[in-house]
Amino acid sequence: MPNPEAALVLVDGSSYLYRAFHAMSQADLRTADGFPTGAIRGVTSMLRRLRKDFPDSKIVVVFDAKGKTFRSEIYSEYKATRPPMPDELRMQIEPIHEIVAAMGLPILMVPGVEADDVIGTLSHAASQAEVATVISTGDKDLAQLVNPVVTLVNTMTETVMDEPGVLEKFGVPASRVIDFLALMGDKVDNIPGVPGVGEKTALGLINGIGGIDDIYANLDQVADLPIRGAKSLGAKLADNESQARLSYELATIKLDVELPLSFESLVNGEHSAEEDTDRLADLFKRYEFKTWLSQLGAAGAEAEPAAKSGPDFSGLKADYETVLNEAELKDWIAKLAKAGRFAFDTETTSLDYSEARVVGVSFAIEPGHAAYVPFGHDYVGAPEQLEEEFVLGSLKPLLEDSGVEKVGQNLKYDQHVLANHGVELCGISDDTMLMSYVLDSTATRHDMDSLAEFYLDYKTTHYEDIAGKGAKQIPFNQVPIEQAAPYAAEDADITLRLFHVLESRLSATPTLLKLYRELEMPLAKVITDIETNGALIDGDMLLAQSEDLDAAMRSLTQEAYELAGDEFNLASPKQLQTILFEKLKIPVLKKTPKGQPSTAEPVLQELALDYPLPAVIMRYRSLSKLKTTYTDKLPEQINRQTGRVHTSYHQAVTATGRLSSSDPNLQNIPIRTEEGRRVRQAFVAPENYKVVAADYSQIELRIMAHLSGDKGLLDAFNNDLDVHKATAAEVFGSSVESVSADQRRKAKAINFGLIYGMSAFGLARQLDIGRKDAQLYIDRYFERYPGVLRYMNETRASAADLGYVETLFGRRLYLPEIKSSNGMRRQAAERTAINAPMQGTAADIIKRAMLKVDEWLRAGDSSIKMIMQVHDELVFEIPEGEVDQNTSKICELMSGAASLSVPLVVDAGRGINWDEAH
Repeated sequence: MPNPEAALVLVDGSSYLYRAFHAMSQADLRTADGFPTGAIRGVTSMLRRLRKDFPDSKIVVVFDAKGKTFRSEIYSEYKATRPPMPDELRMQIEPIHEIVAAMGLPILMVPGVEADDVIGTLSHAASQAEVATVISTGDKDLAQLVNPVVTLVNTMTETVMDEPGVLEKFGVPASRVIDFLALMGDKVDNIPGVPGVGEKTALGLINGIGGIDDIYANLDQVADLPIRGAKSLGAKLADNESQARLSYELATIKLDVELPLSFESLVNGEHSAEEDTDRLADLFKRYEFKTWLSQLGAAGAEAEPAAKSGPDFSGLKADYETVLNEAELKDWIAKLAKAGRFAFDTETTSLDYSEARVVGVSFAIEPGHAAYVPFGHDYVGAPEQLEEEFVLGSLKPLLEDSGVEKVGQNLKYDQHVLANHGVELCGISDDTMLMSYVLDSTATRHDMDSLAEFYLDYKTTHYEDIAGKGAKQIPFNQVPIEQAAPYAAEDADITLRLFHVLESRLSATPTLLKLYRELEMPLAKVITDIETNGALIDGDMLLAQSEDLDAAMRSLTQEAYELAGDEFNLASPKQLQTILFEKLKIPVLKKTPKGQPSTAEPVLQELALDYPLPAVIMRYRSLSKLKTTYTDKLPEQINRQTGRVHTSYHQAVTATGRLSSSDPNLQNIPIRTEEGRRVRQAFVAPENYKVVAADYSQIELRIMAHLSGDKGLLDAFNNDLDVHKATAAEVFGSSVESVSADQRRKAKAINFGLIYGMSAFGLARQLDIGRKDAQLYIDRYFERYPGVLRYMNETRASAADLGYVETLFGRRLYLPEIKSSNGMRRQAAERTAINAPMQGTAADIIKRAMLKVDEWLRAGDSSIKMIMQVHDELVFEIPEGEVDQNTSKICELMSGAASLSVPLVVDAGRGINWDEAH
């Protein structure tokens, strides 16, 4: 942004009226009663942005006055070809003026001249007084005003034009822009120019001879210019001199308009005022700008993503201790207990929490001062250390004291590994990983090294720096203590520093602080318990399935050989490229970044519609993935002590708030294929128990109904209709009773596709129909469900204005690409903006449900276990005799996890395995 300290910002309000109106016309933003608001939102958003970019500048908004101007008197055809202002734009002018006034910004409208002339007069005065000035406009004509102190900025496109910028854009300096426009003419304003003179000819004349006066004083030189048609151009110019000079006069912005407010008074802020928040609130309420309305009166009008702010530890020197004797340990324990809160970390033998053993612990009470207590370093020549039993026995009362607060980074892991030693970590108050995640899930990765660099501008010692990389990496118990101690103490120290910075940032946004305190932090304990419970697996069943999959893959391999007429490695993309595109001459649909024909899944899906071999390859790949990821691997992941599989759930990975899992990944086991369901059959109930799976029904569509307030969707859900049949009836114009299975299938694709931002092209591919038919379905859908379209349009606009979207519970997803000049990236961000509030709200709801269910389980005396969370589903092990009553209670608790304007419906099943319960 140019001249951020500019004293004056002149807003070309008339230019932005039209630009905002046309830019937002596709969105067709309206209030519930149909009043158009696109231009209002666009102009208001631009002004809010200017205030943010130029916080110390005086902003003046200039509009065209009603009636004709002096240019129409000079030339009656001036702007005569322009269509009249659309009624829907005219309706929005007065509301815009009202909002500008309520924002405390002075408005100038001078009869007889255009807004350009008012801006020109003020910018000329600024130039005379050498006052830095920015003109906010999208009008190219104003480039003639640019000089060393006057700059143009287009807030809509985020482009800046100073003197070099004018030369680059027009090919002439600012002082020759009027000549350039006069020679070429302007179809938009109906300035005639010289017939036959276009951009290249005008540039050739100006750069070869000079301005209008120079050209007409030297017409004899025109024939010698390196311009196409130069020999006849002189005569053409001579014949149209009066027209050229008229055009020059029309294109020239006046610099001497008599203004009702003086330049000095505007610069001094005599006509600026404080925001009238009550008036703005009324206006934002009237025009249904809900997000802006909610921000009025909040600290900082625009919420921003996480930044490197808070306490400054940049000059802090580290003081780290290595604790090797009893006296030092006792001294530290006393200090930790007295402090009441400390940062804590463990160093272990493995990343697998179920197998890891602790080899040392570290803690910090104040930034810069930390200690490491080693007890498990057993390399040859290691110094004498305190005994594990003594260290953990001494620390156990402190670690299990819920009255002493512990701060950590991913403390769920530390809870697990301490439990392996019989220590229950209590008093967990804060987790910096979760603090960062709630603050901004997309700003950075949430591991400690990334957080230290992002928030503290501090480069930590990485594990690889002391333990080596790859095959040569040694376990932590083999790392020399003189290297291990500062590394481990730094972990605790940096965690404490991060806590102070992140606490400061979170406290500035109460909704995020609440989400962190009331949802994410308590959920960590629930997840720890689910991981500890694990899931019972029948390993023999999976190994038998592996043999069956192997046989099926061999059969598919032979089928592929026959179709290809040759043997090749089905798992090799390079060999597959050769077979498909060179030998079989199948057309190349897409190429990789390196220019090779793509054999990615979407490409094979499309090719499979016309060719048999790609279909065989896809089938082979799906079976191979299932075999390597699940049927071969799951039996190896069964814990020797518990006989169960213990996954790791991740709270700080997905952008939208959903949990993910790994080792094994439980989220991606197929449910629609026979082979996938067979994998689920291996997740079995213990003897005398049943597996119960409780799943939210169509939760994202229900959230869409709530967020959009669309009457059609609300009625469908509130009347317990089959929403896909209801949609089919609306889209295909039939009764619900007569909807066919195919129509319901198509309606389901539309329902889910649109909330994920699917285009007509994408829907056409999915349904195997023409693009026109797909667009017709989409158009009909939005005709029947206008609230959904309004929600989508408002969400796009709000996301572009704020840079983020929110869930019902205040979780934010920042969208750094929402204003990208790259169309594909911007559109992807817009799709995310529409879907993220639904996905994120669904994630928040099931997390709230987990907390409710966990609270209920802790209050009872049953041996029920919550063993998995997958997508919108919770999975339990329940004693056989307690299944009915407890299943009903679980459904009741899950349904009550949120209050929406439609029912939250939970479907539950039971069985001897997970598949049967689904």
